Amino acid sequence: MRLWPGPSFSRRERTTSPSARGGIGATGCSCSVCGSRDRESALISNDQLHPVPRTDVGAKRVLEFDFPGLEIGVAEYAEGPTGCTVFHFPRDASMQIDVRGGSPGIDGEYLTVANAICFAGGSLYGLEASTGVAAELFAKRGYSTKWNEIALVSGAIIFDYGRRQNAIYPDKQLGRAAVRALRPGVFPLGAHGAGRSATAGHGESAELAGQGAAFRVIGKTRVAVFTVVNAYGGIVDRAGKVVRGNRDAQGRRQHAAEIVTATGAYYPPTEPRARNTTLTLVVTDQHLDPLQLRSIARQVHASMARAIQPFHSRWDGDILYACSTRSVDDPALDEVSLGVVASELAWDAVLACYDE
Repeated sequence: MRLWPGPSFSRRERTTSPSARGGIGATGCSCSVCGSRDRESALISNDQLHPVPRTDVGAKRVLEFDFPGLEIGVAEYAEGPTGCTVFHFPRDASMQIDVRGGSPGIDGEYLTVANAICFAGGSLYGLEASTGVAAELFAKRGYSTKWNEIALVSGAIIFDYGRRQNAIYPDKQLGRAAVRALRPGVFPLGAHGAGRSATAGHGESAELAGQGAAFRVIGKTRVAVFTVVNAYGGIVDRAGKVVRGNRDAQGRRQHAAEIVTATGAYYPPTEPRARNTTLTLVVTDQHLDPLQLRSIARQVHASMARAIQPFHSRWDGDILYACSTRSVDDPALDEVSLGVVASELAWDAVLACYDE
């Protein structure tokens, strides 16, 4: 498991302190999103409340797409609210991961082939959901212990405790429920799954965000981008307008540069910071080698700074997965061109993550 809770923490603090990790027990803030409370006080969690998984999330908006070799399952705890989003590759997929920012939370980063990827809320505790994904795939495979049938699962998390007053987190039960809900070609948009309690923008200026997606076919190659936006920065549209987060006292959304010019700091030092992450999956059926996948991961991840400003900061834990199901081979489509298309889809996906 990889954890970078921010360069200001010592190695000992990184491995032992929940507060340093931005997990349960970290000091809360008083703002319009978080509400006023003391996070040092005891909060109700899964073992006390016994939350019930919900897979029929009632999304008002969905992306429908045609991508053989990819299934998606979403499960939530309304008691949180929090959730997880699972991407399953029945025939596996090649994978490369690009990790940026100061506080990512990820498990299975060493994998170069994946059967499933699990995005979840719950800070580091939400990584438990990925063990549920593996357990359910184990069951679906008849509990085979053959080496080449072991489920390869990577998990990544966001800190989504900021706007809720409980310690409910995506656990093993929820991960299993998401796998049972797997289906092809449908992705719920907005505040669902791992993005159930995600926000964009900082402190009092933050607004609810969620998960977004976009899809395109180029010739015979399919490309899809899925993202969970829980960003330190605000969301910026293609016209250069801030459309989510960074609101001033009058409710006007501002660019980070405007905030710094007016106040001297984008984020007041008295407010908690290390609570932000954007998780992204770029998946294509184009056959790509590891170097090409790595190149696309970096290219697309860098491009997302157009849509989220600022991005990849010390207080973000941004992670991008680039995956290939390897079912199409189009020599005319090079990885740079594919990366250009995927970069535009990533912007579209970010803009699709929130409900008006």
